[in-house]
Amino acid sequence: MTVLPEHMTASVLKGVREMAVEQRPLPVPERDEVLVRVSSVGVCGSDVHFWAEGSLGDWVVDAPLVLGHESSGTIVAVGADVSPSRIGSRVSIEPQHPDPTSSESMAGHYNLDPGMRFFATPGVDGAFAEFVTIQSHFAWDVPDTISDDAAALMEPLSVAVATIRKAGITVGSRVLITGAGPIGVVIAQTARAYGAREIIVSDVSAARRQQAMTFGASETIDPMVTDIASLGLDVDAFIDASGAAAAVQSGIHAVRPGGRVVLVGMGAPTVSIPVPLIQNRELIVTGVFRYANTWPTAIELVASGRVDLDALVTGHFGIDQVEAALASTTEPGVLKSIVNPGR
Repeated sequence: MTVLPEHMTASVLKGVREMAVEQRPLPVPERDEVLVRVSSVGVCGSDVHFWAEGSLGDWVVDAPLVLGHESSGTIVAVGADVSPSRIGSRVSIEPQHPDPTSSESMAGHYNLDPGMRFFATPGVDGAFAEFVTIQSHFAWDVPDTISDDAAALMEPLSVAVATIRKAGITVGSRVLITGAGPIGVVIAQTARAYGAREIIVSDVSAARRQQAMTFGASETIDPMVTDIASLGLDVDAFIDASGAAAAVQSGIHAVRPGGRVVLVGMGAPTVSIPVPLIQNRELIVTGVFRYANTWPTAIELVASGRVDLDALVTGHFGIDQVEAALASTTEPGVLKSIVNPGR
């Protein structure tokens, strides 16, 4: 039997651009939870916002916070209501704790539960630590063919799966994606896996446009040179992964009548949109907020080789290098920085 320590190391956000490595008591799993020794944690744009600005949208960091919500690891202990047979399982963590009795959860949309406790949002510590707890049913077993890094990146892949479902992508679909950052390229891969025949990716960065071609794009556009709205693309779906108002406005014009617009990127709180165009073409305009019921699909996409998450990883960092990992996301060519707490 593995002897667990009484304390663990965690990287803690203390203030804007202020990280500290601390020793904290080992978390104890509740009756329905498991204790996971963390192997890999992906750095997300939300982590960077909290570190660099102290806020993201309506969330404001007003107390010390452990960041990181894209994580994987190995179960090392279980709560009283969880079978001990789960100890030793390699898992990908779905970092949510919804209220199962909320009307949203009861309807199957637990991601929209207003009382959600989500990793690495103010008031809820995340996974830049040696150990975390999570409800047993949100610790998803992964096969040994999937790496620790890829298991952690099931989280952004789940965003992509939720997006593709909202966009109605299927065999033969044509899709425009604006923004070729980590989420944009994962969405491109996922669209390809779902059978899209044409995947057009727009980004202001030449390096990111080139990366997009390696991750499933069939064509790229430089929006600084070409006006997307004037191209007559008539795509089945437009997905914005940039959050840029100009991208949203031009992309809507590229959608055929009866098509779909899915907003994923977080940017300006208010964007002007062409209401007559939306009405006349009967476009469906919607957003994506995290995900629900996506992990089994995400795991199968990676296990089958249809989505390659390991190819996204551009750097590894230790638990004492979290600040460097956060800062690395602004460097050209960086897609996914990974923190390995056990390094």
